[in-house]
Amino acid sequence: MIDREHKLPLKRPAQLLGMSRGSVYGHPDPVSDDDLRLMRRIGELHLEHPFAGMWAR
Repeated sequence: MIDREHKLPLKRPAQLLGMSRGSVYGHPDPVSDDDLRLMRRIGELHLEHPFAGMWAR
């Protein structure tokens, strides 16, 4: 784990861990219950109709 409070810059520890510095500094926003329900429903519809919405070639 990277200590964000340490006085040294985060660039080198992030490089050693193979992470971008943006992922070290950034904090993801929590996903709302409404968004989770919508994503679940979209997944269900895709499983029921996997070819719906695909372009014909």
